[in-house]
Amino acid sequence: MSEATLTSLLEYLYGALTPSNQRWLAAHLIEHAEIKEKEDLKPYTIEELHERIAQSERDFAEGRYFTDEEVFADLDEYEKQEELQYDRAV
Repeated sequence: MSEATLTSLLEYLYGALTPSNQRWLAAHLIEHAEIKEKEDLKPYTIEELHERIAQSERDFAEGRYFTDEEVFADLDEYEKQEELQYDRAV
């Protein structure tokens, strides 16, 4: 996207959003950009994948893992926190 287009969008958002909405949008854009940057990392080699599998199997055998219930409880808590942050921003 061109800088002129982005500038126009930015000017529109300045006028259309409250300061709290701007902060909310900024935080989510930054979070999304960080996720995308991590996704753009180079792919693993076959050897690296085999080592990751071996490590996962060792971790599981030694009891270092999360149950489904623990994962879903963490996700629920994360979603509640996100909802609270959104409600405060709006």
